[in-house]
Amino acid sequence: MKTTIKLTLALAALSTAPAFAHDKHGHGNYSAGEPGDPKKPARTIEILMNEMDYTPAKIEVKRGEQIRFVLRNVGKEDHEFLLATTKENLAHADQMKKHPHMEHDEPNAARLAPKKTTEILWKFSKRGTFEYSCLIPDHREYGMVGQVTVK
Repeated sequence: MKTTIKLTLALAALSTAPAFAHDKHGHGNYSAGEPGDPKKPARTIEILMNEMDYTPAKIEVKRGEQIRFVLRNVGKEDHEFLLATTKENLAHADQMKKHPHMEHDEPNAARLAPKKTTEILWKFSKRGTFEYSCLIPDHREYGMVGQVTVK
């Protein structure tokens, strides 16, 4: 009987774990659009990450447009790029203060060491104003914020 109860509890825990993980990380539900399709054309925008800013800091795109962000850390510290709403980035920044070395495994985010480059392919399927920011503690506060306007 004890084995049956333990097995039932273990199976219940395993079946609810993916639901909790999904809610915590928001996989598949992004405020600024959706991951891009590598088989479709994209406009390339290079973003330089420096202490403590992005170049360019303002971008305009059309709703439905796919952008290939080429992210280059030209600074001397690690930097991040997280594309979301301001509200979402501020909430995530609070988590980063508690866990400053948190790794991001999301298609709308990247963390780069100095002199490294990566790409994010993103389709802006929603109109609005979104931001990209570096959520490493104090970087956002020192001005590492950019803005995307989707028309």
